[in-house]
Amino acid sequence: MLIGIPAILGPDLLFTLRSMGHGDEIALVDANYPAHEHARRLVRADGHAMMPMLEAILAVMPLDRAVPEAIFRAALNNDPAQSGPFHVAVDQAFGRLAPGYKITPLHGTDLYPRIRAAHTIVATSETAFFANVILRKGVIGADGRPV
Repeated sequence: MLIGIPAILGPDLLFTLRSMGHGDEIALVDANYPAHEHARRLVRADGHAMMPMLEAILAVMPLDRAVPEAIFRAALNNDPAQSGPFHVAVDQAFGRLAPGYKITPLHGTDLYPRIRAAHTIVATSETAFFANVILRKGVIGADGRPV
């Protein structure tokens, strides 16, 4: 255990988060996503749902402020105009965890290539359909705060 580090973040995920640089993206995917097939790097988060993983990652990783969009998510039926209960819940969570950031729902034709290009894919046990999220890493300044 470490002081100030959420216990849900295991050593492989902590290594990944620390290894990522500014602009790198991390994709958190649901239990049905073909993570092993699509990942450049894969971290398993078996037994963990999406929301606790998002909360833990956002507790230690800054989001990119230098771009207009740093948070992306899947959309119900791969249609950005549709959202289900999971999407409403994740949008509300980002309102609390990352105020001021735009959440961009992606069509499947944009989502899947972006996940495949991500620095790392984190395979969760989330059972909701179309429950995939991509986060773009930002910068921490000399004062230790996100820039």
